[in-house]
Amino acid sequence: MDLTLDTPVQYVPRIGPARAQLLEKLGISTAGDLLFHPPHRYNDFSLVSDIGKVQPGETVTVAGSVRFAKNLLTKSGRRMQMVSVSDPTGSLEAVFFNQPFLVRTFLPGTPVRMAGEVSWFGRKIALMSPEYEINNTGQPLHTGRLVPVYPETGGISSKWLRGRISYLLSEIGSSITDHLTPAVLSDWQLVSLADAVRMMHFPENQTEAAEAKRRLAYDELLTMQLSAILARRQWEQSVTAHRVPVKDSQRQVFLKSLPFKLTGDQHKALDDISADFGKTYPMHRLLEGDVGSGKTIVATAAVYDVYKAGFQSVLMAPTEILAQQHYETVSRFLTPLGVRVALITGSYKSEMTLNSGQGSLTGGFGPAYDVFVGTHALLSASVTFDRIALIVIDEQQRFGVAQRRLLRNKASSNVAPHLLTMTATPIPRTVALTLWGNLDISVISQMPTGRMPVKTWVVPSDKRDKAYVWIRSRLSNDNAQAFIVCPLIEESETLTSVRSVKKEYDRLRREVFPDLRLALLHGKMKPAEKTRILAGLRERQSDILVATPVVEVGIDIPDATVMMIEAADRFGLGQLHQLRGRVGRRDKESYCLLFTESEDEGTIERLKALETHHNGAELAEIDLTIRGPGELFGTRQHGLPRLRYGSFMDSGLLHETRHAALKLVAADPALSGVPLLREKLERSTIGDSGFD
Repeated sequence: MDLTLDTPVQYVPRIGPARAQLLEKLGISTAGDLLFHPPHRYNDFSLVSDIGKVQPGETVTVAGSVRFAKNLLTKSGRRMQMVSVSDPTGSLEAVFFNQPFLVRTFLPGTPVRMAGEVSWFGRKIALMSPEYEINNTGQPLHTGRLVPVYPETGGISSKWLRGRISYLLSEIGSSITDHLTPAVLSDWQLVSLADAVRMMHFPENQTEAAEAKRRLAYDELLTMQLSAILARRQWEQSVTAHRVPVKDSQRQVFLKSLPFKLTGDQHKALDDISADFGKTYPMHRLLEGDVGSGKTIVATAAVYDVYKAGFQSVLMAPTEILAQQHYETVSRFLTPLGVRVALITGSYKSEMTLNSGQGSLTGGFGPAYDVFVGTHALLSASVTFDRIALIVIDEQQRFGVAQRRLLRNKASSNVAPHLLTMTATPIPRTVALTLWGNLDISVISQMPTGRMPVKTWVVPSDKRDKAYVWIRSRLSNDNAQAFIVCPLIEESETLTSVRSVKKEYDRLRREVFPDLRLALLHGKMKPAEKTRILAGLRERQSDILVATPVVEVGIDIPDATVMMIEAADRFGLGQLHQLRGRVGRRDKESYCLLFTESEDEGTIERLKALETHHNGAELAEIDLTIRGPGELFGTRQHGLPRLRYGSFMDSGLLHETRHAALKLVAADPALSGVPLLREKLERSTIGDSGFD
């Protein structure tokens, strides 16, 4: 079989079906996948030294011949292999463990290269578990150079990967075609794709490694940028929308009905939405605002505009708890103005009869509705609407592309609804533009008048008992309520120091707060049970809610002023900020206590950022720098794509690729001059256009 980039990896010589199954765990199924499998670091073995000149602490490569190899036992009973290597300047021992077969590999007189860090072994210097290559002829793979170290899995080592990748480069490396033209490469100062792949695996120096990484990262980010830009262009040119006229007089009716005044940022966001409503294509706007900044009231105002224009709106939330809360908020402000609001969730849907195609519900809910608030239940095949002009999605990154497309397609006419997505998840602007560059973005950074920052402290574990006494006094003196958040539901055999919510609830109820009313809430409970517990908390039937991070998003308990978070080091700063946002929802002074068993200085410093920073975007930037993009949303399930080569921390490259993408599309909207790049975009699954 002739090898190509598309050849199944099992047919690459010396791989076969068994190893192909192991490679599948690394996302490798073809020869091309293997060639594009990036190392996550390099060992610098480029310093080649005479054996007689090596010094402790140096990382070197030496070349010589084997004097002897023998198996030994250490005092602790471990099996050790000692190999002595010499050259004309001296000799050096290499020490291995639990590899008795090496005495048959390192036969006396065998030429060998060894690479590693020189360290003391007893009274001698030695190489401890070094990389090695038998025979000194030919181009080295594992010694004498920058040596790539790859993500591995059981049965697949970096040394084995280097061998197979080297073979593929020699056989089919030249068949890697570039989707960028020579002129574009020159303009953007990029190496060719074939050179980038070669240099990624076997760079001659650090400069080549950096050039390879830049080219591959550039491709990855450019693909995301172009996907967003082209999706937006297609959306604007091919999709029509309901025009929603917004009269200032009708807007004033809503604003004057509110018991508070909107901030300047809220007014600006409403102006942005009004302008979108007047365009020929549907709005596609991301409303980003810190916890408690008032995004929901902006969305409610937009819903009222749509109602006055004679259309319906849908508001979808990721959880029943949040949907119920949105329903109560929207109903409180809009029902007095004549707007009919329905709630559709998994728990409530069974109580309704849905008139397909009429956009109405019958039963105990009345004949027709203007606003539908709900969860994934809105996606049910039995739920359809006929006059939908606005869809509002809260915490949009928690919904997949297919879910958003399904909801959008529920509009029964050929006219697409306007789409407003909201998020309180703090996202650095450079990342937001890359992930959702096809959306218009409105940011609410001002907090409502009277809202005070939540006082936050990192509390050492030896002050836990004093903290409990302090919490009790706060609840008593302020007539307040508290949250205590634990990261786990059940105890973990591996995370023995991390408190589980069930065990902590029992302990607190029996030993710490036996005279107070405690409630328990976690993600495994049924939706109806969660709703009942939160309703009881809101009605002051409980003093303290012991919960998992299920309370992270949207929970609004007006009298809650204390948030205590266990194992705070296990959360990202953004998630901690979200949790902290569950208190301080009114004009009451509120507090957040962060507990950690960690004594790591970096961890403590990271957590202390919450003591001085109260802006979610600033905290996201800090976390992005310290922890990396994989932890941006606190977990890896909140919508951030995994990048193989690039980094969301590289703001310079994010800006550069966005500028390049805009320039490319402006000069060649159909990308006819770069057909291979156009094909790559059509095949690409990275990112999320957001319009689906």
